[in-house]
Amino acid sequence: MGFIATAVVFVIAILIGRTLWVHYMDEPWTRDGRVNADIIDIAPDVSGQIVGLPVHDNQFVKKGDLLMQIDPSHYLIAVEQAEAAVAARKAELQMRRDDAQRRADLDSLVVSKEGREDAADTASAADAAYQQAVAALDAAKLNLERTRVLSPVDGYVTNLETFRGDYAIVGTSKLAVVDANSFWVYGYFEETKLPHVKVGNKAEMRMMSGDLLQGHVESISRGIYDRDNPQSRQLLADVNPTFNWVRLAQRVPVRIKIDHVPHGVVLSAGTTCSVVIAPR
Repeated sequence: MGFIATAVVFVIAILIGRTLWVHYMDEPWTRDGRVNADIIDIAPDVSGQIVGLPVHDNQFVKKGDLLMQIDPSHYLIAVEQAEAAVAARKAELQMRRDDAQRRADLDSLVVSKEGREDAADTASAADAAYQQAVAALDAAKLNLERTRVLSPVDGYVTNLETFRGDYAIVGTSKLAVVDANSFWVYGYFEETKLPHVKVGNKAEMRMMSGDLLQGHVESISRGIYDRDNPQSRQLLADVNPTFNWVRLAQRVPVRIKIDHVPHGVVLSAGTTCSVVIAPR
């Protein structure tokens, strides 16, 4: 009786060990998952002192909300100057057209053909100058409009280190917005488990906080950095001749689209989770 009990326990232990081995070695799962999101760097199109900053750190903003106001004084003056230039060019254009029309109406004995052509060319040049002044006015109005920096997406202002009174420079990022509708998960799976991962597979993501998310495999990365194959100065492969007997499996990023986030769960880009793929 004791022998049978021992044998049963031994068989059960083997089955449990086999199950655990298959689960840990073959089934597609990883503890190396990371939440990601689109981070929008907000850089102004115009330079100037920041005179308004109606947002605070970690605030939720909607698309089109004002993030910062750059001093518009210089740009208002530029618009007025451009408007004056347009008025002057328009008056000159009208004068040149009237002159060309008068010359065209006169008899050929009074005005030569060359005089008519010169008047017409002058009117055309005045028209081009007028169009250029209109374009400059449009650019000045656009610069004035761009003194109001608006949020391009619904999201969260993060790591705000810009303050009222700072000077904004064209193309230099002043704050960042995390797109609230762009969260996804990167699961870094060992290459030995990739054959079991297919696009469309259901995925379960357990956060370190204990929250559970549902999703599916959206795509699999088709390339990772080869650390053993850096380029030499002659653009040839410089392969290290040494070889370790234990070869570690590379980890390949698998992008997981989040299908459902439970109510009350706060997602933050950079947090970690475990990812389990359910084969079809």
